[in-house]
Amino acid sequence: MLFAGIDVGSQSTACVLWDGKTIRGFAVLPSGVNPGERAREALKQALETAGLPERDCFIVATGYGRYQVEGAQLVVSEITCQARGVAYFFPQARTVIDIGGQDSKVIRLGEGGRVLDFVMNDKCAAGTGRFLELMAQVLEIKLEDYGTLFARAREPLTLSQTCAVFAESELIGYIAQGKRKEDLVRAVAASVAERVKALGERLGIVPPLVVTGGVAKNQAVLKLLEERTGCAVLVPPEPLLTAGLGACLVAAKKTSPETTA
Repeated sequence: MLFAGIDVGSQSTACVLWDGKTIRGFAVLPSGVNPGERAREALKQALETAGLPERDCFIVATGYGRYQVEGAQLVVSEITCQARGVAYFFPQARTVIDIGGQDSKVIRLGEGGRVLDFVMNDKCAAGTGRFLELMAQVLEIKLEDYGTLFARAREPLTLSQTCAVFAESELIGYIAQGKRKEDLVRAVAASVAERVKALGERLGIVPPLVVTGGVAKNQAVLKLLEERTGCAVLVPPEPLLTAGLGACLVAAKKTSPETTA
């Protein structure tokens, strides 16, 4: 049986194809304004990329837009799916920090990806990928520039405001003072790392620590997270796919207890 795990996030929609033993294909697309349509497109693209014919798949949906996925035979929370997907790559993982476009989550794991507890921030853009995007616009840089500019930072500036709107004003104030762009990039990344660390401290961050979501590709944030938590950060091969893969694993377990998932 072929499983299609579709994770409809606020910023991106990922589809993972799993045949019960291995990942056969995947696709990641911007979510846009029609989650259901984008989910169909992601499934079609994943099948085409894998060279598989369009056929019946066991579709399992997760993510904030999971109820918009037409034809889903199973719907599972993103917390459960993220945990299972991370455990597939890192069986010994005990903490997951998932930093998405509109929210951030910290999940404590037990054996086999069992969720012990979790906490999330979905009330403010601070500490999310959206915050990094907004600040990149102010700094007139691309998201992929964060790592390079961060490596050249010298002055440890601080964004003290906890609100994304006020933090933007604070950043503009630094620009008016003539502060270097490299140091401003560091301040932005440090703000995200600090917010996420504070969120994690409500549960306790226990290593091994895995970071997922689009922000897991931001080397500046990862480096600062390591500094602030004192934990080496592990990142899956493709950090946008863990929830979709986890959805497949949950479905495989439910439909066939003997599966390797």
